[in-house]
Amino acid sequence: MRYGRTVNPAEHQLHYPQREPPATGTVVWLRPGLGWLRMPLPFALDHINLWLLDDELDGTRGWTVVDCGITSEATQAAWRQVFDSAFAGRPLLRVIATHFHPDHLGLAHWLCAGADGRGWAPRLWMSATEYAFGRFLTTADAQRAGESAAAHFARHGLSDADSLAKVRARGVGYFPKLVPAVPLVYRRIQDGDELAIGPHGAKRLWRATMGYGHSPEHVSLFCADERLLVAGDMVLPRISTNVSVWDSEPEANPLPRYLRSLDHHLMQPADTLVLPSHGLPFTGLHTRVAQQHAHHAARLEEVFAACAEPRSAAQIVPVLFRRELDLHQLTFALGEALAHLHALWYDGRVRRSLGADGIYCFAQA
Repeated sequence: MRYGRTVNPAEHQLHYPQREPPATGTVVWLRPGLGWLRMPLPFALDHINLWLLDDELDGTRGWTVVDCGITSEATQAAWRQVFDSAFAGRPLLRVIATHFHPDHLGLAHWLCAGADGRGWAPRLWMSATEYAFGRFLTTADAQRAGESAAAHFARHGLSDADSLAKVRARGVGYFPKLVPAVPLVYRRIQDGDELAIGPHGAKRLWRATMGYGHSPEHVSLFCADERLLVAGDMVLPRISTNVSVWDSEPEANPLPRYLRSLDHHLMQPADTLVLPSHGLPFTGLHTRVAQQHAHHAARLEEVFAACAEPRSAAQIVPVLFRRELDLHQLTFALGEALAHLHALWYDGRVRRSLGADGIYCFAQA
């Protein structure tokens, strides 16, 4: 369970113009100069979509890629296949990362360093906050990171000693294993920036839109002329984007921020082709935004009803996720449960109290 795992119950309301995803190491061309790649992930969500764009920069013809995949032998091997089959001898000119999560940023260091000595040196492009988070997490005290995560989950009701020990162990080196380094220099993307990507005389203009709630300053890219949206993790077709409260910001209220960010996409045409990081490209953007609002509104009411008696976030997890979860899935589920509780707390519908056992509980106000 990487991003919420809630399957879209009204998936038939969306349209999928290309239902056959690319095999690992290959490219499916959706438009001239717009390629779809898929890289493997070792999670329940087993893939990430990447986007390859024909480009020309400073007079050099080459490629721009959006997102990278994690650092792993499998991902590097897939990239080598793409270099040999699709790049036609042209260099990688820039690497755009939508946000700092490992499946998006993990291999940026390798790509920007020339990918096994291929002779190119593309610049990493991303928002300042995402870049800073990525740099910070590659160098943070791993032992303390594991302890902080375990303490956070314990405060919110995770009491199983074995699970807490696994959280501590996973926290030690988890991020640096998937993102061992982040390039020391980058090019900043800010909200409203316009990126001209493409060969001379045929450039697409992509406008950056920042999204919040899933990550600190997520970048999506919209091309108005062709009604294309590189959505990253902000708009996914079958599953709900993970919106969680983590130990680094324990009083965060990310869910309203996420929903407000979604509403910005309502200003884009309803028939926009959405290029998501997970799942299939689709049209039906406004429908999907409405589905996400309805989904979270329903979950908030379920959580509120459950808080007729004091409940911890751990006790809310079965309300939101009615299936067995492994530890990796459980940490994301706890983060989402807490995000819904915090939305109700900040709205004044529930109150929070700290028990003598050191666990936070929430009850209807």
